[in-house]
Amino acid sequence: MLLELFYILTGFLMIITAYYTIKDKNHPSKIGTALFWGILGFIFIFGKILPYAIIGALLLVLGILTITKQIKVGTIPNIDIKFSEAHGKKLGNKIFLPSLALALIAFIIAKYTNLGGQVAIGVSALGALLITLGITKSPLKNIAVDSDRMLQQVGASSILPQLLAALGTVFTAAGVGEVISQGFSTIIPKGNILLGITAYCIAMAAFSIIMGNAFAAFAVITAGVGIPFVFAQGANPAVAAALGLSSGYCGTLLTPMAANYNLVPAALLETKNKNSIIIAQAPVAIILLISNIALMYFLAF
Repeated sequence: MLLELFYILTGFLMIITAYYTIKDKNHPSKIGTALFWGILGFIFIFGKILPYAIIGALLLVLGILTITKQIKVGTIPNIDIKFSEAHGKKLGNKIFLPSLALALIAFIIAKYTNLGGQVAIGVSALGALLITLGITKSPLKNIAVDSDRMLQQVGASSILPQLLAALGTVFTAAGVGEVISQGFSTIIPKGNILLGITAYCIAMAAFSIIMGNAFAAFAVITAGVGIPFVFAQGANPAVAAALGLSSGYCGTLLTPMAANYNLVPAALLETKNKNSIIIAQAPVAIILLISNIALMYFLAF
């Protein structure tokens, strides 16, 4: 019930963005943008009771709106820089309290309750929001205004995490892991631990680049490469799985498909190059991937 409530609240934020879009007289693509956010909000609110076929049809509409470039940024209120700087100095280090609370509340709920990680994130987000309102004395309407600002800046990329997670499930069910396993069996000599580890880590990174999501890649690549070429050779499952997932994160740092990690920050920071975040992360990602291969070889066996 709590998880469903958070989905509904998220949907309402999208409906608010659709409303603001309709009200925006100078919006370059009012109808298409309002339709996109309205439909997406509708899915989040009523997705649990809607037939799958209807949701699928609505997703196709969203895809058409995206392909035809109908989702555009409208009029976003400018932030008063002088006011922000003055208020920032007044708050001082208190401004970090919501971020700390977000992590702490989520950890406590996930660790010491049976509510699960997704609910923990939702509860911690609400808790951090209340703390933010308390220390800034900001009016409630700013929740809607700033949520609208963020959604418009991120645009259609905001739906990528959900679509990519679903794609990972589809790939696993379709037996993609078995196909990958058969392909690697013709390349990797049986019993060669180093080549098996290298193939597992690189495949995790590569598939995460394609999928944009290490969690989606993990099920497919672990089934197709990790189990037959690493775990079957006697690797410690906990160590190998952790380093394998970490290798997937290296791919996440290198792909625009990971919208929430790489495109959202670029949009919010209004960088000239939308791939500037990826360019900055690339050296670290490559070094970490090589390190993971070495760590798995020496620690997992």
